[in-house]
Amino acid sequence: MKKIVAPLLFISVLISCNDKKLTEVVEVPLPTVQEKVKIGNPDDLKASGGAFQLEKLPFGYEALTPNLSALTLESHYKNYLYYTNNLNKALVGTGKENLSIEDIITNVDITNPEIRNNAGGYYNHTLYFKCIAPNAGGEPIDTLASKITKDFGSFSNFKAVFKETANKQFGSGWVWLVVDKTGVLQLSTTQDQDNPLMTNAPVVGFHGIPILGIDLWEHAYFLDYQYKKKKYIDDFFNIVNWEKVNENYKATFKN
Repeated sequence: MKKIVAPLLFISVLISCNDKKLTEVVEVPLPTVQEKVKIGNPDDLKASGGAFQLEKLPFGYEALTPNLSALTLESHYKNYLYYTNNLNKALVGTGKENLSIEDIITNVDITNPEIRNNAGGYYNHTLYFKCIAPNAGGEPIDTLASKITKDFGSFSNFKAVFKETANKQFGSGWVWLVVDKTGVLQLSTTQDQDNPLMTNAPVVGFHGIPILGIDLWEHAYFLDYQYKKKKYIDDFFNIVNWEKVNENYKATFKN
């Protein structure tokens, strides 16, 4: 692990010696963020009970630095736990406890914010955490690579359009790479925790099956990037797990 050198505060201290006042400079280390906040282990987080559980991270919170700090990733993962627990509570007594999350959000009642927001939050974050990884990034592979080239012209053009769409998204929401009903890859945006699978919810772009999403809520990036949202979006491509996104794309053939 990289050694963290704490910043130093230099203060002058007056010392009396044989009635003569001498000035000595004393170095006092300042506490770092890492010292103030103890980073936990993602394996320690578990849903309180119910049909839906967390997507387990196969890496520690520190694994995505410098693109995402351990503090940001831990905070984000705890937000995911919040949606998971609230979804399980919201489903009690509804008869939907044994449905898949895809079935729940596809036919979600958008006038019921308790299920709509938490089901969307659960699905969205499950996909998000599946699609990021350390030592990732690069370019798409296999079938997905040729499909992106076919539908967007090139991977370079896809990245440019994706980043432009994400930068234009105002407020909390998501940008998605989706497979529409005709099998074409499209970009879509949703507000809050809505999802392109929600046929009754508003989507800018296309409804369809999402295979990749970037979280544009401030809890996903603000601790690290603050107002530099554009850099967060740029750096997101350093942690995209294209192998998993390719698996997601292939899985749409079965639907």
